[in-house]
Amino acid sequence: MAKKNLNKIFLSASIPYPERDEKFYSTADIVAIRDSVRALTTVVVPKAQLIWGGHPAITPLIRFVTERMDVDLKEHVTLYQSNFFRRFFPKDNLHFENKVIVEEGPDKNSSLLNMRKEMLSNNFSAAIFIGGMEGVLEEFEIFRKYNPNVLTLPIASTGAAAKIIFENNGNQNERLISDFAYMALFRDLLSDFI
Repeated sequence: MAKKNLNKIFLSASIPYPERDEKFYSTADIVAIRDSVRALTTVVVPKAQLIWGGHPAITPLIRFVTERMDVDLKEHVTLYQSNFFRRFFPKDNLHFENKVIVEEGPDKNSSLLNMRKEMLSNNFSAAIFIGGMEGVLEEFEIFRKYNPNVLTLPIASTGAAAKIIFENNGNQNERLISDFAYMALFRDLLSDFI
């Protein structure tokens, strides 16, 4: 059976660690990050293709939601990983058939950059940025380079890197900072793309 031509939605998300940069952790709303990832997955996966780089705190959330869905995950979900982190891959990765393992570079930073460039060279319909640390900021910059005219939604209510992106890029919808009803938010803002 031929694969459907689904719109691709990019997710960049992570949960900041307290021992890392305080500027991310101090504004992070862990509950909001979790709730928004779950809501986004619920809204996007049945109708489009969700693509993300496998952060160990995010992949289990996506797995939790998708294992309760009656959809062909191979068509609706693509997980990117760098081979550099193979020994650290969470067991949740096994849940997803459609994985792209990108060859590692000589070190961690080059390996992440290789993965991000390959992942973000897809033709996306929209991108969502949730919580996060420096990796989410980097993915935003790379995404904008490859997809300059595509809708980007930094969910500022989740704090951390998403809030920084929201504050540094004017003309954003105020719902991104004030609306915690994530299911309705994503249905409204992504209705033309899924």
